[in-house]
Amino acid sequence: MNSPVYQTVIIGGGFTGLVTALHLAHEHYPRSVILIDKNERFCFKPLLYEYFDGEMDTFQVVPRFSELLKGSGVIFVQDTVQSIDLEQKAVKLTSGNSYNYSNLVLALGSVTTYHQVEGAKENAFPFWTQEDAIALERHLRDCLHKAIKTDDPEERRKLLTVVVVGGGSSGVEMAATLADFLPLWYSALGGNSDEVRVILLNHGQKILDGDINDPLRPIAEKELQKRTVQIEMLTGAEATAIRPNAIEFKRNQQIETLATHTTVWTAGTSTHPLIKDLAIPKEHRDHQGRLLVTPTMQLLDFPEVFAGGDCTAVQDNLQPPTAQVAHQQGANIASNLKALALGEELKSAKINIRGTLLKLGLKDAAANLFNVFEVAGESAHLIRQATYLTLLPTPIHDFKATTEWVDEKIFHDHLDPQDVGKKVAQAVELVGAGVVGVLAARKLLKMLGDEEKRD
Repeated sequence: MNSPVYQTVIIGGGFTGLVTALHLAHEHYPRSVILIDKNERFCFKPLLYEYFDGEMDTFQVVPRFSELLKGSGVIFVQDTVQSIDLEQKAVKLTSGNSYNYSNLVLALGSVTTYHQVEGAKENAFPFWTQEDAIALERHLRDCLHKAIKTDDPEERRKLLTVVVVGGGSSGVEMAATLADFLPLWYSALGGNSDEVRVILLNHGQKILDGDINDPLRPIAEKELQKRTVQIEMLTGAEATAIRPNAIEFKRNQQIETLATHTTVWTAGTSTHPLIKDLAIPKEHRDHQGRLLVTPTMQLLDFPEVFAGGDCTAVQDNLQPPTAQVAHQQGANIASNLKALALGEELKSAKINIRGTLLKLGLKDAAANLFNVFEVAGESAHLIRQATYLTLLPTPIHDFKATTEWVDEKIFHDHLDPQDVGKKVAQAVELVGAGVVGVLAARKLLKMLGDEEKRD
């Protein structure tokens, strides 16, 4: 007779999976923990735009799992999951290795969907991973370099035209980001920044329609027109085909063609293939095929299996697919796994939605805080980055990233000694007194010392 296996396997290293693993380590979980992800690095998706445009560094947005899990006791396995057998409690990897589990955590997130649009998968650029960000950056830089060298005005127009498909949060954030930094890149090469075109193509008549950031639409529409180059809005336009040098779309029952060398796809996600393949009946899934889970984040048919994030839907308590929700669900799953191991009562996940945040270009954003008040502009930009930095996966990573960000934003950008007190007060409100206090003391002492030397 085989002896029982007492180990927890976590599939997926996004927010839910990583937070679950780190909380288990912090709470001295009495069983071994294995985290499996196909990637070497964790991807902080809300800040991927900052990584893409150079506002933030690699270690802040896409740190290695080995660094994040160092000293935690969590075993990280970089591999791709081939299949999950819920009946046999086994996970098989493409490498040929397999793991049995006493408890399983499904945190696979979602994947990009192209809605069967012809040529979209082959010719459009997704924006979901570090690899996507790198590929898009290289392509855009190549387009700008070609544009500065060509004497053909039609070809230059294609090279300098970027179309973003999808008017949800991702599309709006991408269009705003591109409309600010692409002109800067092109100007640095000696080009005319006014030639850069950024077009947002949306199937619906309104951007952010039905999105969690829907309340911020009026602010977003206003801020989008303040970018370095004005964003052209094509609403009621359904993408029908993506070509290497053009995008076709249907509007007012007519097919139109827009010449471009760059189409960025932000038009939706779908359920992960592994989640689709699970032996879970249709009645225990939502209309999108996501897994229904109990308030304690367990599968209905397999209570030893927990699931959270974008691949799940909590019964009678739908939550938006955001980082803050995934973060809180991961913490709850960890707490319940420990309770289960110790024979204690499990608790329902209580999700606290703190508001919504929308990036609207370089040093610009909109924030809806606790559904009480809205902020726009640079203040919202500071709030957005500070809020996300508090969600970074480990205390050490959080402290390192936050201190460097505060050091740059509060002190390097505002070195006037007369203004330091005000900036420190603002920073304390944004990111907490602990981090800012350490930095403030160090910086103020240095600045006062420099002032004395000059006197």
